[in-house]
Parts: sequence; structure tokens; C-alpha cells
Amino acid sequence: MARINPYLNFNDNCREAMNFYKDSLGGELTIITVGESPMAAQMPPAMKDSILHASLKIGDNMLMGSDMRRKQLTDGDTVSLSLNCSSEEEIRTCYKKLSSGGKADHPLENTFWNAIFGDLTDKFGNHWLLNYDKNQKQ
Repeated sequence: MARINPYLNFNDNCREAMNFYKDSLGGELTIITVGESPMAAQMPPAMKDSILHASLKIGDNMLMGSDMRRKQLTDGDTVSLSLNCSSEEEIRTCYKKLSSGGKADHPLENTFWNAIFGDLTDKFGNHWLLNYDKNQKQ
């Protein structure tokens, strides 16, 4: 069954925010910068310290974030919903249904982190990030 987690978008202060949440809530924080990723050569050098992905595991919950925003952010549009699917069939079905009447922003594709990933904006204007980790136990 798919799991939904909040995904926070930041204007270049993801590291500061995620460390604040870790200090406030506890948990285990993992941060990957653009410069540490296979995307580094494709990105402007000024972005090497930007956070590509951060995850704060708190018990069974996950709070995620990134500096990789789609546009300049304003209050109220900084949260996406991350749907972590349990199978390739599930991610393809969910992507098709959620994007119906909305916008398929980034079609599903294989990624360097061994997942299938894509994002969309549903017909109500909510942004979704869909991920299926091919390494997870079925």
C-alpha cells in the first residue's frame, strides 16, 4: 500500500530548516547535496551546495525537503505530497489517476537512485511526487 509523506520545498534554506526540525522533533536526518549526486555535472556550479533531497525519519514517519523548487516559492505553496508506492503497477496506476484532469509535470521515469519517479499537479492544484523504490522488499 502506498504511503503519503509531506515534502517541503525551500528557497535555498533546506539544510537550516531540516536541522531545525531535527532539533525540534528528533529523528535521523539524511541530506544529499546537488554536488554529491550524479546530477552535479548537469547543474550550475553555484548549486553544488543546494539540497537535492533531505529526509528526516521520525519513528514510522518521514518529513522530506529540497531546495530544488519548481518556481520561486511564496507562503502557502511550499508543500508537496510524496506518494511512495509499493509496486511498479501501483505507481503507474496512481500517476494516471492523479494526473487525470491535471498536469503531468514530469512523466514517470527510471532514476539514478534506482526508482521510478515522476511528479504531477492534480486538477485541484496540489503537487504530487510519486516514487517507487525498486530495492524495497515486496
